[in-house]
Amino acid sequence: MSVLNVNKNNFNEIKNSDKPVLLDFYADWCGPCRMVSPLVDEIANENPQYVVGKVNVDNEPELAEAFGVSSIPMLAVLKNGQLVNKAVGARPKDQILKLLEG
Repeated sequence: MSVLNVNKNNFNEIKNSDKPVLLDFYADWCGPCRMVSPLVDEIANENPQYVVGKVNVDNEPELAEAFGVSSIPMLAVLKNGQLVNKAVGARPKDQILKLLEG
């Protein structure tokens, strides 16, 4: 499955997915975000059991605020519409997968 571009218009549909959801909060100008982005893409392509989306904090400040994003990149995991895990800063792929599994 490919990565979804998450915005305020499609957020509720994505949030209420039956599958665990990984959200990558990022900005185009953020160096560490550019390191995490290809890992998130790989996870999306290799793991159809997850819904994976990216939220551009510059374009979606309301979503960033709702998740308490104060530093990026921030990864958030939702299950059954609820935030169950989050991590700030660049992470290797195995740690991102552990967030999803945890």
